[in-house]
Formats: sequence, C-alpha cells, structure tokens
Amino acid sequence: MKALLYESSQNLRFCEQPNSIADNDNTLIDVNAVGICGSDMHAYLGHDERRPPPLILGHEAAGMLPSGARVTVNPLVVCETCDYCRAGRSNLCLQRQIISMPPRAGAFAEQLAIPPQNIVPLPNSLSLQQGSLAEPLACGHHTAGLGVVHSRRSLAECQTAVLGGGAIGLASALSLTARGAKEVWIADNNPRRRKALEKTGNFHIVTPEALPTAMDVVIDAVGHEQTRRQASTITAPGGVVVHIGLASADGGFDMRRLTLQEIVLVGSYTYTMTEFKETVEWMGKGKLGALDWFETRPLSDGARAFADLLAGNVAAPKIVLIP
Repeated sequence: MKALLYESSQNLRFCEQPNSIADNDNTLIDVNAVGICGSDMHAYLGHDERRPPPLILGHEAAGMLPSGARVTVNPLVVCETCDYCRAGRSNLCLQRQIISMPPRAGAFAEQLAIPPQNIVPLPNSLSLQQGSLAEPLACGHHTAGLGVVHSRRSLAECQTAVLGGGAIGLASALSLTARGAKEVWIADNNPRRRKALEKTGNFHIVTPEALPTAMDVVIDAVGHEQTRRQASTITAPGGVVVHIGLASADGGFDMRRLTLQEIVLVGSYTYTMTEFKETVEWMGKGKLGALDWFETRPLSDGARAFADLLAGNVAAPKIVLIP
C-alpha cells in the first residue's frame, strides 16, 4: 500500500509500505480521509519521543469497510477491563494505545487495521472528509465538558476563552457553544487563520493581546509557555483553566496566582468512547456547525502540507489528506 512515512525530523516520504492486515483482533479499513493533527506536527519536528521514526503517523481517519459501510475511527485502543475503563474513563486506560504510536501504525496510508469496537458508523449527512474531523471534535467535546464540570457557574453565564485557533481550539469553541456558552473568544497569532475562523461560528476572533481578562473558563489548546502564562493571567478568581495543548512540557503557569485566586487547573486528554460517539451524533445533527473549515490535499503531497503548516502558510484550521 502507499503511505506517508515519517523517516526523521522534518522528513516525510510517500512510498510503498507493507499492507495492513486484518486478523482476529483488527478490522481493515480503506482510508478515504485523514487529518493532520498538532501531535503529528510535534513528531514531524522530532519533539515527540512517543513517536520514534520510521513510523506512519496520522490518527484522524474516516473510510470504508469491506462491506461498503462508511465509518470514522476512534484511534484510542483501550483494554476495557482496568479500573479506569470500568469507571467510564477509558481515556486514562492503563494499557491505552493510539494509532500512529508504536506498536500501532497510523492512518497516513491507504489502509488501516483497527479493532472493530473502535469503528463508529457515519451519519448519512456527513461526508467522509467531515467524518475525519470526529477525532479533533471529540477532543474539544471532552475539553469543554471538563470546563463545565469544574466551572462555578453555568456556561450561559460564563465568559470563555480559547487560546489557539487550530482544530482543537476551534473544536473546543464549537462544543462550548453547543453546550450553551454565549460569549466565546478565540485568540490566534496567525492573521490568515483568524480570517478563516470568522466564518466558523459566532465567536470573538482576536489576537492573543486583545483578549479581555476575568474569563471564567479558559482552554489552552496550544500548550506553549506563553499561552500557559496568559491563561494564568486572564482567568477570573475561582475560574477554570483546561489544558489540552501539548506543544511543550514546561513553564508558564503562575502557580502563585492560581493558588491565591483558587483557580482550577485541569488537564484534558482525548475522550471516552461515549464522548466520541456523542460527538459523531452531534456532528450529524449539525450541533457543531457546518464542518467546512478544512482544506483537502492528496496524501502524496503530505510532505508539502506539513512544510506549509510549519511555515504558517495555511489558513484553514485543518488539512485533510486524501489517500
């Protein structure tokens, strides 16, 4: 099969790779659409020790079963038996695996092998390209949900801010709105992206410097030292910071202010299967907007797509590759 292979830092090659294989534990999917995630970019830059080359990256996939059924994929493979899985927190499974991370190859390829329980049917109202957005939207769904759980007031009464207007930031903003938030601000440094974000929903789109303070719920969808510092600064006393960005591991949080103002800080990682299925349901019902905020490119042009993302030459929050 043809695949986009990550070979070394900033080096991707479109080439032949061994075919994916169905077995007693995995079903074969013909991949029709797969998104580029920020974590793919981290690996591409050599910043993710969990994804050593050579490796097929990509985990935001939709495609077709041999039966012809149209499906999207929950890339998080869990044991279903540990305490976390049994408690409904499968995203924290002690044996969790994710495609695009050893030992599982990713979806930047013509085919993908995945356990059947990780396959979710697509509503007829969604295209396969839109189906590939289910994974980042589920991340945003989980993140916004944590904001709801830890907030001191209802979302309808909250001022909310999202730092970063990529797919995860936009997904978080869309989910906040779907859950009842009236005031949602999105801050992004890229002027081309800010212009594209203006078409995605009823959001205040600003530069990071223009964000107001006294926000009740702040989502850091970037995870740089500077965004964590800003989250510490703009969150109101008793407010919530939900941190999902994985750009860097260290620095930024003003722990003294978080302590003195009793600001809740909570990490967010992926989603449960229940949340993933609910996300697909919301997508099909139009609760998460038009889902038209991506651009498509052929998988064979994947290396150029990564280079364009790194250079800031992409306006769309998401690039979807087509094998």
